[in-house]
Amino acid sequence: MIPLFKERRRKLTLFKAMRPKPEKLPNRIPEGLYTRCPDCKQDFVTDQIAAGFYVCPGCGYHMKLTAQGRLKLVIDKGSLRELNAGLVTLECLDFPGYSEKLSNLQSSTGLKDAVVTGFCTIEGHSAVIAVMDSRFMMGSMGSVVGEKISRAFEYATKKRLPVIIFSASGGARMQEGIISLIQMAKTSNALARHHQAGLLYISCLTNPTTGGVTASFASLGDIIIAEPRALIGFAGPRVIEQTIHQTLPQGFQRSEFLLEHGFIDQIVERPRLRSTLATLLRLHSVTAQKKGGG
Repeated sequence: MIPLFKERRRKLTLFKAMRPKPEKLPNRIPEGLYTRCPDCKQDFVTDQIAAGFYVCPGCGYHMKLTAQGRLKLVIDKGSLRELNAGLVTLECLDFPGYSEKLSNLQSSTGLKDAVVTGFCTIEGHSAVIAVMDSRFMMGSMGSVVGEKISRAFEYATKKRLPVIIFSASGGARMQEGIISLIQMAKTSNALARHHQAGLLYISCLTNPTTGGVTASFASLGDIIIAEPRALIGFAGPRVIEQTIHQTLPQGFQRSEFLLEHGFIDQIVERPRLRSTLATLLRLHSVTAQKKGGG
């Protein structure tokens, strides 16, 4: 009996070896299917996040948007006529690796620099719009960003149009040294001439808006609105705490704190952003007509 048992086991082993192996099912989730909220760390289907204006369904956190994503959310479809799209940065300080970094970012983002400017309509109301993109060197303001913002104000002043700017920036671009700091004065000067012409400027602050951008055009709006829980300030909270050796209040430099202390006029969630801007533009248009005797 033992030899028969051994023979049977041998044949069974041989049969298993000859049998085709089943295909292994992939154990990885396809890339891009889910998006994780940076705040609450929950995972959601990316299509669900996109349909909800990239606002987390779990905690309400407003995720970062690209410049094109922001434009798609706010302006009328097909209404954008981009201004000064061909401007590119010229390396003048020989900062190590700067040219290569610019080239890589231009390839990966499809942008020439950290801001897109243009003429558009929002629910039929004309405006000049500028949208910063934090993917491009954290939305830092160098010579091109400052020039495009300044030219946007100049174009709007000439055409007597309101200006809307979405700021998303880490501040001045250190690779351009004093040239980047000059942009603070240049943009503010162009903005002042627009203001003197009696025209509207709406500043929209997103997460984060810091440094030289906060210290210039971002804080000079006739109306300043912000997204919920956006970080807004000059220096970051950790830098301030290390400097003054004091613990800052809870939520310091967040939209809600700044609204409470009068720095901004309103916090607007993304689902209401387009209609809010359209209302402001409509009210401004009516007021301008009355002043002009129309």
